[in-house]
Formats: sequence, structure tokens, C-alpha cells
Amino acid sequence: MQLATDKMIARKAGGAGWMIFNNPARHNAVSLEMWEAAAAIIEDFVHDDGIRVIVVTGAGEKAFVAGADISRFESERASEGAVERYGAATDRAFAALANASKPTIAKIRGYCIGGGVGLAVCCDLRIVAEDARFGVPAAKLGLGYGIDGVRRLADVVGPAYTKEIFYTARQFSAAEAERMGLANRVVPVAELDAFVDGYIETIVANAPLTIAAVKRAMVELMKDPAERDVAACDRMVADCFASADYTEGRRAFMEKRKPAFRGR
Repeated sequence: MQLATDKMIARKAGGAGWMIFNNPARHNAVSLEMWEAAAAIIEDFVHDDGIRVIVVTGAGEKAFVAGADISRFESERASEGAVERYGAATDRAFAALANASKPTIAKIRGYCIGGGVGLAVCCDLRIVAEDARFGVPAAKLGLGYGIDGVRRLADVVGPAYTKEIFYTARQFSAAEAERMGLANRVVPVAELDAFVDGYIETIVANAPLTIAAVKRAMVELMKDPAERDVAACDRMVADCFASADYTEGRRAFMEKRKPAFRGR
């Protein structure tokens, strides 16, 4: 797809859509146009039937995403109107990722700071290298942090750790992140690529209708009870049982072979 900035890369391979923050000289710090491009990339992946899983990562070896590009604050976040535009762009990107109908993986190496943590908790899985560092330095910059971002972090690590992350504004190691539940898996740096590739292959090989139904259920469960569309979840479960994939799964089990799911 055509993007308005070369600081974002969208790549498709082997059933995976890769969204890569490509600003390694600044530890993949994110500008306004990068946030705007991110929302467009995710939307494209969601509507591409060939994509079974979305992977978010950063270019280079130093960082996943090191938050907002502070050097751009004077031009992008100095006036009330600019702050509103910037906030709307980040909200769209986070919401697109959090509500994506396909499973999402954050592949994290190095610094995962501020908006990087916000991105990571929008993903379903966070696979982390041992050199990763996490933190939300809003309290050191005087920045406000929206309730949706606080809630997403709290949904992952719980209220006590969320308060510690925000109140101290310090950096946490990969091991600490794993204890909090912020990291699903922590692996040696040299094994990160192979580990993530293995997870991608596993997810791509599984039944996409089943995964989509679980993903929709999780999205609905994160809403207030009065706003949940339980009927839509029930329909997706019924669609699984009525699908050709369910027939294929049963036959493959009986024939002791790997199933070939097609998402229908």
C-alpha cells in the first residue's frame, strides 16, 4: 500500500501483516504522520483475507517504539488544536489495533516507552526480548494520559502495577514486565525472530473463524456489560460449527493429519 511517510513500513508475508515503525535514528519515536499511517495500515490488514495475523514491531535493534517524537512537540502538540489532532490520530491507531478482528502480536526489542507501551497493550500478545525496557514517562513530562490508555494498561497488568508504572515513571526490565503480565513471553535476543516466526506459523495454521470468534468475544468483554454485543459473538460461534473448516478439522483429526483451514 502507498503511505504518506517512509517512517512506516507495511509488509505482507506468509499470512502475516507486518507494521514496522521505521525511525531507528530516534529509537522509532512516532510523529503525527506515523500515527496516521498506522491506522491506515491496520485497516488494510484487517480487510485483507490473506492476512491471518498482524505483527507490530520497530526497525533496528535498539527499540520497539520509544514513544512520541518529542522533537516534534513544538509543531505537533504546542497549541490546543494541534494537541487535539495529535490525540485523535493516536486514538484512531490504538483503537484500530485494539479492535482488530485478527490476532495481533507485538514483537518487542529494546525500548518500549510511552506510546510504545500504549501500542503493546493494544496487541493480543507481547513477545519480548531480554533486552527490552518498558516505561511510561508522562509524569516526567507533565503530559496528561487519557482514560482509554490507562484502562488498556490496567486490563493487562492490573490496577496496582498500572499505578506503579505511572506514578514512578521509571523504566522496568523485561523480567519485571513478565512478572506484571505485560510480557507474554521473554526470550533471549538471539531467539526472538525464530520464536515470533513460530507463533505466526502456528496461528496462521489454525482455524481463522475460531480465532476471530475468540477475538470478538475478548473485544466485547473489554466493554461495559451494557454495551456488549453478545448476540454477535453467538453468531460467530454458530458460524464456526456451520463452516467447512469445522468439517475439515474433524476429518483431519480422524485421519491423523494436519488440517488445511480456509476461513469458510
